[in-house]
Amino acid sequence: MNTDAYLICATPRTGSSLLCGLLQSTAVAGRPESYFRREDEQSWAARWGIVLSPDRVLRYADFVRAAIAEGSSENGVFAARLMWGTLDELVGNLGTVYPDLAGADLDLLDRAFGHTRFVYLRRDDVLQQAVSWLRAEQTGMWFETVHATGEQGVQEPQFDFDRIHELMRLIGEHNVAWQEWFASLGIRPYPVRYEDLDTDQAGVTRDICGFLGIELPPGLEIRARHRRLSDELNTRWIDRYRAEAAER
Repeated sequence: MNTDAYLICATPRTGSSLLCGLLQSTAVAGRPESYFRREDEQSWAARWGIVLSPDRVLRYADFVRAAIAEGSSENGVFAARLMWGTLDELVGNLGTVYPDLAGADLDLLDRAFGHTRFVYLRRDDVLQQAVSWLRAEQTGMWFETVHATGEQGVQEPQFDFDRIHELMRLIGEHNVAWQEWFASLGIRPYPVRYEDLDTDQAGVTRDICGFLGIELPPGLEIRARHRRLSDELNTRWIDRYRAEAAER
């Protein structure tokens, strides 16, 4: 095996939930989830039974140990998902656990998780990504499992040209930020296009495991745990955005 850990680096609505579920289904590629998103840390800590300090502060070393236990498959491979905004939070917190490495991002990740490699997931069609992001943002439905029964979102989605435009800008900024971070540290991530993942889920999953040096069990069936939420409304919004953009 060539890796102890890997991180799925992405921006919202690139199919990261789909990819995480596919990799989990192998039973040997870790259990990637967004363990280090600040908004979710308290709920993860409660789930793992982590006792807060007397002043209600989370001891980050305890949190990291619990995350590794949760995110590792039985063969010892740890996996997690990171959005760009989460990276600085993670390495900043790790710097408090390992102060001798504060500011050395890759060294901190390797110290915390073992030899760490990177899968960079992005989407070529940024307009479709932004439309999908807006719908998820408005409805509160970020993913749907294959066994879901067609649950409705918290509100009816409404077309918003300016917000779609803003999300497209934000996606571009985050993609550039990931690429610059990789380059600054000499990291060569394994690139995955959402469009390829959508077309060949099992094939892309196998290719990622090959990059990581993870041997898959013979006869393994790689199964999706999440389904696409895109539908004809997405198509109508895309057409409307393009029409309004041309007019403007």
